[in-house]
Amino acid sequence: MASSAVAGGDDAKNMVNSVRRAGQLLEAFDQEHPSLGLTELAEATGLNKTTTHRLLATLVRMGWLTKTVEGEYKIGMKLFSLGSIALAGFSLRDEARPLLLELAERFGDTAYLMIPGDSGAVVIDLLEGAGPLTVKHISVGTVLPYHAAAGPMTILAYLPEVRERWLAEPLERFTDHTVTTAEALTAQLDKIRAEGYTISDEDYLAGVGAVAAPVFGQSGKLQATISLGGPAVNFRGSRLLGIISGVREAAATLSSRLGQSADLGEAG
Repeated sequence: MASSAVAGGDDAKNMVNSVRRAGQLLEAFDQEHPSLGLTELAEATGLNKTTTHRLLATLVRMGWLTKTVEGEYKIGMKLFSLGSIALAGFSLRDEARPLLLELAERFGDTAYLMIPGDSGAVVIDLLEGAGPLTVKHISVGTVLPYHAAAGPMTILAYLPEVRERWLAEPLERFTDHTVTTAEALTAQLDKIRAEGYTISDEDYLAGVGAVAAPVFGQSGKLQATISLGGPAVNFRGSRLLGIISGVREAAATLSSRLGQSADLGEAG
């Protein structure tokens, strides 16, 4: 279920319960449950049937829901139209930027947003922290090889079609830590999927470490990655645990904004 925070703040006194409950009803619908009955909606939201019925009647009257001849409820065209407007104005970079900024400011390293490309992971945004290390040759538009660095390897782990194609080609060595055999890379990708994040320790650039996590869309398929990179020494020991937590939280937040349900995705 989406966060209940509102633009005015997280304070409970700013909440309008009837609006929150109506939102709960709307969020009960998904691709597997395009139509639901009164009892199902009451059970899914924890609301009693009387309250559920009154809210449903209001939503139907507003055109946000429709009622079928069988007595079930479905998302109405008015809500679909509003969703289309939101989708048209949606920018992955705009949604991710506050999360990148928070990571960069919190840890002092550089936060990256990457998406899958034909020949590697494409950096579509980055924000530098106050730390001393700036990776000069990685900028917006840079394409990174899939078998090295945290963001690209995360994409490789979660997109089977990219993984199959990449493993069929020779793997270039960039440093002494680069994985260059299909067997070793397969094992590492399986580990990434099991843990839900990637740690890069000087496998692409000497002296540079990174942590990345996957960003999923509504269908549960990877759409992007959020990562944090900086001096390798900063990505070891006890500090690493905080970075992993921060990066995974940022990726999960962006996934939620893309419409991913809590039970979708393959973060493992």
